[in-house]
Amino acid sequence: MKFLIAGFGSIGRRHLNNLRALGETDLVLYRTHHSTLPDTDIRDVPVETDFAAALAYRPDALIVANPSSLHLDVAIPAAEAGCSILMEKPISDSFERIDVLERALAMGGGGFLTGFQYRFHPGLKQVNDWLAAGEIGEPVSARAHWGEYLPGWHPWEDYRQSYAARKDLGGGVVNTLCHPLDYLRWLLGDVDSIWAYTSSRSELHLEVEDTAEIGLRFKQGATATVHLDYLQRPGKHTLEIVGERGTIEWDNGTGVTRLFRAGAREWVEAAPPADFERNKLFLAEMAHFIRVVKHEEAPSCTLADGIAALKLTIAVHTSAKSGCLVKLDEFPEEA
Repeated sequence: MKFLIAGFGSIGRRHLNNLRALGETDLVLYRTHHSTLPDTDIRDVPVETDFAAALAYRPDALIVANPSSLHLDVAIPAAEAGCSILMEKPISDSFERIDVLERALAMGGGGFLTGFQYRFHPGLKQVNDWLAAGEIGEPVSARAHWGEYLPGWHPWEDYRQSYAARKDLGGGVVNTLCHPLDYLRWLLGDVDSIWAYTSSRSELHLEVEDTAEIGLRFKQGATATVHLDYLQRPGKHTLEIVGERGTIEWDNGTGVTRLFRAGAREWVEAAPPADFERNKLFLAEMAHFIRVVKHEEAPSCTLADGIAALKLTIAVHTSAKSGCLVKLDEFPEEA
């Protein structure tokens, strides 16, 4: 199979190297040369700066790894050409042209996987299994916390020029760190309503929000809060779910997941495999995507899931701007 990668920032390079690790060598790269990464990894890869020229290679699959505001510029023509698509989250920064993408996929017949790699984390998969087994009874509340210092992400570049810091590229802490919005919906079901506060008052001096406090009410009755920031040192990414008969905790830093069974008054701990490290999430995601391209598996995180996450990120911004609660069923999917 032939894979076309759109974008050669850090995530594009990661996907390229993971494809190679999984035995895929027929690769094409579309890039605009805005990346600050060295070209060492791509000396043997055809590179195009015009997307029509890149599509002329007739790839079987497209990996969308450019900034969020540019995703649909490459995804729509690729979908029309019959490519299967792995698109990094969020799928866009607005609802504009999402319907065009849906029609293009229907016409071209390719598969679509939204790139929320935390769905492949062994700890969060354990959380899902415990919830499905009723280990803590009905979930009542949840708290997700993710704080991470933005200037430390890519020390080789000016953080203010990165996608995460630029409004025109679809950045901001809500879009960039939207994984908890997806995995909470995956674990607890669809969201009924949302409220949010965002701010950008730190010494980072960003044009986008660097902090967000978000509240969610789920249709099944549970509530949750999500904290996101670009500031915390040391970084912290955790999840806690409280149920009627116990509590589940997950710590991304250690990878450990814990279950407290109230009846037995005991903690049960599940550690990740001994060789687990962050790239394993992306490798598992890519291996799954290859099977999606081959029509061996249905995508585990669909375009509909990506649209649902996009709706949540836009609802967060709407609530923060208006100061009002946003009901998801009444929220228009429009630009």
